[in-house]
Amino acid sequence: MGDVIKLESHLEQPEAEAPLERRRRGGGRGAERTRRAPANAKYLNLVNTTAKSAVLSDDALEAIHQASLTILEEIGMDVILPEARERMKAAGADVTPGTDRVRFDRGLIMDMMASVPSGFTMHARNPLRNVEIGGNNLVFAQIASAPFVADRDGGRRAGNQEDFRKLVKLAQSYDVIHTTGGYPVEPIDIHASIRHLDCLSDMVKLTDKVFHVYSLGKQRNLDGIEIARIGRGISMEQMEREPSLFTIINTSSPLRLDGPMLQGIIEMSSRNQVVVVTPFTLAGAMAPVTIAGAVVQQNAEALAGIAFTQMVRRGAPVMYGGFTSNVDMKTGAPAFGTPEYMKAVIAGGQLARKYNIPYRTSNTNASNTLDAQAAYESAFSLWALTQGGGNFIMHSAGWSEGGLTASFEKFILDVDMLQMVAEYLTPLDVSADALGLDAVRDVGPGGHFFGTPHTLARYETAFYSPILSDWRNFETWTEAGRPTTYDHANRVFKEKLNTYEKPPLDPAIEDELDAFVAKRKEEGGVPTDF
Repeated sequence: MGDVIKLESHLEQPEAEAPLERRRRGGGRGAERTRRAPANAKYLNLVNTTAKSAVLSDDALEAIHQASLTILEEIGMDVILPEARERMKAAGADVTPGTDRVRFDRGLIMDMMASVPSGFTMHARNPLRNVEIGGNNLVFAQIASAPFVADRDGGRRAGNQEDFRKLVKLAQSYDVIHTTGGYPVEPIDIHASIRHLDCLSDMVKLTDKVFHVYSLGKQRNLDGIEIARIGRGISMEQMEREPSLFTIINTSSPLRLDGPMLQGIIEMSSRNQVVVVTPFTLAGAMAPVTIAGAVVQQNAEALAGIAFTQMVRRGAPVMYGGFTSNVDMKTGAPAFGTPEYMKAVIAGGQLARKYNIPYRTSNTNASNTLDAQAAYESAFSLWALTQGGGNFIMHSAGWSEGGLTASFEKFILDVDMLQMVAEYLTPLDVSADALGLDAVRDVGPGGHFFGTPHTLARYETAFYSPILSDWRNFETWTEAGRPTTYDHANRVFKEKLNTYEKPPLDPAIEDELDAFVAKRKEEGGVPTDF
């Protein structure tokens, strides 16, 4: 870290003002077809052109690739859905009669991998919010699937609809959050039979960004696809041409694909919607204790799931997901943001690039509160996924307690860090004007640059203005009550909610959406056992 140079003698310090987020105008009201770019449009489409890091040599990468194919050939996967096994058998896989076990010839796997698109667009109901997936593109998605929610005022509590909606509104409010990730918190006060109808309807109404559907049975997939179609105001034919919805498909490690996940692949891939195949391989628990062994298993499971998407529909959009980390060998608890996680993230990026497939990874930490651990584990996660070439980043903002809790304050901290990542990835301006030779000539030896025309023309936008950093001197900070990052984040999320503006939605689309949701509720939603 460089020395911090105090500028109090040159710049007047505010007496007791907390750090202020730079003000941005919210989206205006108007006809659905009239779109205005958000004020910070520079965060809408991020591109990472930095050189990617590697933890595997070419020979080591090939060894992991070949070991993964050996697992699929010799051991295979348990495939817990008869329809999926039938499709796999028809494609050439070896299905053991009377069992769930399926083995895959390495030639079959690589033939299927050859048809996976290297990139694609996910289409939002607001075209300005479309996101490009693959290549050097970098897309951040909000936290998903937490059972609990927390803020400093209300503490940790079970997920509920009010907090669900607040978190969705926050996702809409920051341009660096490009998509929602799923339900940011599970609202258990809505019955499971209709929860997806209310939640996905809220996604359409409260945001204009791409969203996610859970693969928890065929009907939920079909309802989610229809809600996304209605939200965009398009035909099913157009939606099949323009993927508008994504689902996360988790393997049941080790080496299993369960029924709902396989059904999700069938429903989504058959309609050309986006599937993100993500094994959850914790070294020492559901995978070998070595990181190399865990990555081999991750890769085998990912290849099997990705290949199946192509058996359903050649050319269907799919991402390679990596979620390998380690456990605390004293307690068995998952650990995140560790050196082992960083290595696994970068290795996963190398594998995804080897197959020329978009790469999904995650911003993680295992802290139970907003503290130094939450920040440094997330910082290491972000470093690894940026250097590792991540394209689609799940759980980018709000993840706490190893994913069990969606934290309002952590959401703001993460947004600040994501914007810093975005600023870091902005190419350095080395134009003649930026090199500043005229300014140096004006000042000469021994002067200062505060009052030069070069500085005055740029001082408002010259540097990133943090949301949370408190740069006041010690005395002024003490007079203000010694506020912490937690204090600032608590204040900021409330201010942001108070200024939230609902994005425009065509009244005819809203009516059609409400009618569909009401009809499905009258039909009982989806069957449950409670």
